[in-house]
Amino acid sequence: MNDTINYLPIVIQFVVAFGFVFSTLLLAGLVGPKTGGVVKDLNFECGVESMGNARAPFSVKFFLVAILFVIFDIEVIFMYPWAVSFKEMGWIGLVKMCFFLGSLLLGFFYVIKKGGLDWD
Repeated sequence: MNDTINYLPIVIQFVVAFGFVFSTLLLAGLVGPKTGGVVKDLNFECGVESMGNARAPFSVKFFLVAILFVIFDIEVIFMYPWAVSFKEMGWIGLVKMCFFLGSLLLGFFYVIKKGGLDWD
């Protein structure tokens, strides 16, 4: 019985959240505008009208920049737990993080030297 009481606030929160979502969608469907037309049914991307084939090939450099972004994004994910436990790790943790960042920077400088980030 006591375990059920511990989960009661979570159940209430789920009921309120689902009730809010359901009632908002229902109200938007009932009250919202229902106009359509040729212009409204056209493809639309970020304010720019569509032109050409959507399956046009991308440059490989685009994918290289995307992969580099993911790598450096993951680097930040590894730095957060290190920053939280920095005092417990001491100087050894600092040296390990410097080695980690140094190896990533070596790779980054290699990509720059090879011209991987040049858009020409």
